[in-house]
Amino acid sequence: MKKGISILILCCFWACSKPKKAAAVSSDPKVDSIQTLIDIAKKAKELSLEERNTYLMDAKSIAELISNDTTKLEQLSEVSLAYSKLKDSFNFRKSNQQIIRLGEEANIPKISGYAYWDLAAFLQSYGVMDSAYFNYQEALKKFEQMPIDSTARSLRARMFYNMGRVQDSYQDYLGGEINVTTAIKIFDDLEDNFRLYNSYNLLGVLATGMGNTKKSMEYHQIARQYLDKYDGESKTKLIWQNKNNIASVYFNDEDYVQAKSLFQEIVDNKELNNGTTYEKALGSLAYAILKADNDINKADSILQEAYFVNKEGGKSQDLARIHQFYAEVLAAKGDTSKAIEVAKESKAIAMETFNNERSLEALKLLTNLDTAHAAAYANEYYALDALIKEEERTKRDKFARISFETDQVIEANQVLTEEKEVWVSAVSGLIIFGLTFTVIVALYVNNNRLRNRQQQQAANQEIYNLMLSQQGKFEEGRQLEQKRISEELHDGILGEMLGIRLILGGLNGRTDEASINQRGELIEKLRGVEEEIRTISHELNNSSYEKFHNFIVSLEDLIGDIEMSSGIDCSFSYDKKVPWDSLLGDIKINAYRVIQEALKNCVKHAQSEHISITFLAMGNDLKLTIEDDGVGFDVNRGRRGIGIRNIISRTKKLKGKLDIDSEKGRGTSISILIPAHYVNANVSENKEPINA
Repeated sequence: MKKGISILILCCFWACSKPKKAAAVSSDPKVDSIQTLIDIAKKAKELSLEERNTYLMDAKSIAELISNDTTKLEQLSEVSLAYSKLKDSFNFRKSNQQIIRLGEEANIPKISGYAYWDLAAFLQSYGVMDSAYFNYQEALKKFEQMPIDSTARSLRARMFYNMGRVQDSYQDYLGGEINVTTAIKIFDDLEDNFRLYNSYNLLGVLATGMGNTKKSMEYHQIARQYLDKYDGESKTKLIWQNKNNIASVYFNDEDYVQAKSLFQEIVDNKELNNGTTYEKALGSLAYAILKADNDINKADSILQEAYFVNKEGGKSQDLARIHQFYAEVLAAKGDTSKAIEVAKESKAIAMETFNNERSLEALKLLTNLDTAHAAAYANEYYALDALIKEEERTKRDKFARISFETDQVIEANQVLTEEKEVWVSAVSGLIIFGLTFTVIVALYVNNNRLRNRQQQQAANQEIYNLMLSQQGKFEEGRQLEQKRISEELHDGILGEMLGIRLILGGLNGRTDEASINQRGELIEKLRGVEEEIRTISHELNNSSYEKFHNFIVSLEDLIGDIEMSSGIDCSFSYDKKVPWDSLLGDIKINAYRVIQEALKNCVKHAQSEHISITFLAMGNDLKLTIEDDGVGFDVNRGRRGIGIRNIISRTKKLKGKLDIDSEKGRGTSISILIPAHYVNANVSENKEPINA
């Protein structure tokens, strides 16, 4: 396992990012205006976020007036990236989906590939790694549709590199090594020394993850050879980065003498006297001095400096590592009680920042220090380790499934299909022979049946009884399936169509351009309803629910649509500390349907003016509350509508607790307490999100 020393690959921001367009004078004044507005939005820090978004909206409006499809999409892509840099998730995803759709319609694979690339980098920065991998794969497919030249080949190689980075995050080291090796072959043909340096750097990280420090050292030394051939402005900085990577390999291999020497050189370099590289080198140097020289006081002093540098940089996830090292320094001093206290702080910070690797290290240290509670810490360690491995195995399986669906495999399947056709001809002859043989056997059996009629009648009666029993089971299964499809149609399709019907009713008879455009949008929504009906008819399984990404944005869209269509004031608040997109797919889809059904009931029956929806964390549970100020109803009445029954059914599926509080004339409150379960691990401290 990698120990908390970061083998930095900062240059992947450059190696994997989209190539910047040359700053040439544009012949189109619209493009100049767009770039000016984007620059203001990105650089005018004195403006509020709302004001900067206004500039981007103006830029987008101008871009949509450009007649040339390629130029228009390039400018819309620039606007989308600006939204991403401003951390405006909603507008980024909205504009990104628009670019993907327009790129497909215009058949410009390069633009579509860039859009998938942007989305993958965005998801990767938020730790949604399986979706990031999927979108890197989609970008690769688009770049493979481009005419083969150096640019197209380089773009494909960068996608393989990025997929390797994602796989490294979930310890799919073998899969990552395969993708990075593919990228290296292309970069080598292109003589791209800079990206060859980055790729071998990543191979060194993957080798460290597999416990092969010797191979890791070889890769970092090869990376240095390519760096010597590189003449870019960042060469000096990258040389120190490479030295830090080699020092980290020595550190992970517990060769603290060699590690101390190299980390001392890095710390003494005044050009690196700030930032993450310097702070991590300080912490590593202190620990190496403690282990190699047993100089406790010097290690203590350097760790104090690392702590203050970390505080200034605001990297809270790195504090767990510093606290762990300091706990070991205190233990070496003999202050065991204080060491235990600091180790607990390291564990708390690691858990708070979702740093699983550092959490395991802290638990291991506490097991050694706190002998009175060693068994409890050991049990917690093994439980967490098992959970992490299970999550990593799930991710690796998912990456394997995604990779299996590449075009190369599809082509291989086509070859296999042709081979199967040959076999079908041969097998057909065998089938004919088998049928002939079967007829002969049947005649023989028929002759014997006359002598065994009584036994056969008894057997037939037994078979008949079994058929009756099986028919009952089929009927039960059919009723359950009807109930499930009924819930999907009632909760999803009817809710969508209600909103569309209300808006179309208001637009009926209007002929102004805005109304025409809005009717066009509603037609698109009807197409979405059509797709949902098609999806239900094909009986989507649980795996499709797991692709239910950007959960909060989906809820905001749903609530916004209801608010616009019904005129009811809706408010929505949620706990921003909860990793919503990491929830199990069952929780997300059923919670979404409950909110959809409750809002539909408010529109149809409640006669309310305001609806409040809150989704908060309550310990290990999530609490969903929907309140309205409508007419209310008698909760004690015997007969309940299908909407309430569906909400109760979905709550049972989530193993949650439902509370409905309502009185006539006093509104309605629906509260559901849901056990929270997550599927996505977070990126460890060694793998900072790559906005490539």
